[in-house]
Amino acid sequence: MAATDRDYYELLGVARDADDSTIKKSFRRLARELHPDVSDHPEAAVRFREITEAYEVLSSTERRALYDRYGHAGLRSGGFSPTEFDMGNLGNLFASLFGDGIFGSAMAGNARQRGADLGAEIEIELVDAARGVTVPVPFEVAVTCKTCGGDGIEPGTEPRTCTRCEGTGRLHQVSRSVFGEFVRAQACPDCRGRGVIVEHPCSDCGGAGRTIEDRELKVDVPAGIHDGQRIRLPGEGHSGQLGGHAGDLYVLVHVKPDPRFVREGNDIFSTVDLTMTQAALGLTVSVPTLEGDRELSFDPGTQPGEVVVLRGLGMPVLQGFGRGDHRVLVNVAIPRRLTDDQRRALEDFERTAGAETYRVDGGFFGKLKSAFR
Repeated sequence: MAATDRDYYELLGVARDADDSTIKKSFRRLARELHPDVSDHPEAAVRFREITEAYEVLSSTERRALYDRYGHAGLRSGGFSPTEFDMGNLGNLFASLFGDGIFGSAMAGNARQRGADLGAEIEIELVDAARGVTVPVPFEVAVTCKTCGGDGIEPGTEPRTCTRCEGTGRLHQVSRSVFGEFVRAQACPDCRGRGVIVEHPCSDCGGAGRTIEDRELKVDVPAGIHDGQRIRLPGEGHSGQLGGHAGDLYVLVHVKPDPRFVREGNDIFSTVDLTMTQAALGLTVSVPTLEGDRELSFDPGTQPGEVVVLRGLGMPVLQGFGRGDHRVLVNVAIPRRLTDDQRRALEDFERTAGAETYRVDGGFFGKLKSAFR
């Protein structure tokens, strides 16, 4: 769930039609002011996470469009959950926005890195999307090396302290101006921010600290999910480096088209074919639904375009309550070829049928419109 239900545009202080550059500029300014290691504000940490969450949504075209249309509820229905930032995550975020080491000592010596996110795809049937289903998802993932514990050092050996940064992992530059002193920190190029030089890397992982592993997870797909939505599994992505948190696994769900149904939002549409005589005489037929076949009775004189609404037999509301409806549209099949006897029989019927025989209440288009109400 989102950390806040406050308006994201209000949090960043931008208009709803602000472009990407304006949003990024506003976030940069607020991040400088509210970072907990810089700000003395008692609620700096809370406000910092709020603006970070807001930027995470508004900087993504897909998430921003979903938020603009449906608000926080739409984001939650779409599987969005704000990132749980640690200091390693923040270091990567600020490096991309401000340049490495913008907060000086706040990030100094921290060589932990969050693992990368991982993507997988599954395909399910429409009926499974209606009921919810558990699907095994195989994938390859980088995991912490069991031999070295993730530090990349061969067991039984010791790294040596980096002489260039004296073990801090960071190099600092102090510049002075009329506004005061500014300290800029950057990762030491010799030890790559670790503070030590590894002369004997782990033989199993080659010093990377991670190895590739085949893994399979059983993913619970919620009832009512839409085609193209993603399921986020926190911490199931690639392992972090040097104790950093693992990334997330995002499972993209494809819902296969079902030739029997058409889905519109949470409603299901289908057709039933009746012959001309069946529609005139009435009958009971079996029609497919998401819950299995149902017996459906049609009165004598059923007209083409009539709609039978099966309440509550549509798709479940994702992460909500209730279900949509199933609307069955009647299609009356007219014979294309007639024998001489069939033609004479229909002509006799036409001569004897009065105007009342063909009276239609509401008309075809009136009944057709009811399918979309």
